[in-house]
Amino acid sequence: MDNTEHRLLIIVGSVRDARFGPVVASWVAEQAAAHGGFEVDVVDLAEIDIPLALPAASPKYAGDDYPRPAGMAALTSALEGADAFIVVTPEYNHSYPASLKAAIDWHFTQWTAKPVAFVSYGGAAGGRHAVLHLENVLTELHAVTVRDGLAFPNYFTAWQDGRPLDAAAPGYAKTLLDQLSWWAGALRAAREAAPYPA
Repeated sequence: MDNTEHRLLIIVGSVRDARFGPVVASWVAEQAAAHGGFEVDVVDLAEIDIPLALPAASPKYAGDDYPRPAGMAALTSALEGADAFIVVTPEYNHSYPASLKAAIDWHFTQWTAKPVAFVSYGGAAGGRHAVLHLENVLTELHAVTVRDGLAFPNYFTAWQDGRPLDAAAPGYAKTLLDQLSWWAGALRAAREAAPYPA
């Protein structure tokens, strides 16, 4: 990774059987690699041990002593090392999956003062309700949410052979990635200059 590249972590938020998330994440990773501003990694929450029961202490105050399961170590390390995130989420009952909430709640400082962009998919709303809820949650963790995201309404008819049929989608992806890259650079420089006052 050179100085112009940022470590981007793409998170596949759904763990449901026969989910569409990996298809979307693969296309997003392709767009991010072509963008040229990122070193791209993908984490699939279906491959991570993420219990719903949490320890009594908050990860905000426990820091490195927070007792996470051994199977979560790869996720924690990836979150810690990332300069920016893209969360790929479906919409379940007007919100986002429990797997994604659990992954967020097991961490705190790993999100702090870092930018998060969203790519959502669903029915008529394209996952936008899920994104609205995620913006509220991640703001509480002192993350910076990026305004321009990608939403894919009625994804079951809007994709073919692993790609969106909308010819404008790569342009929207570039806008998202340009903003994410800017924030990643600005926030990384700020973190390096002084500790964030969380």
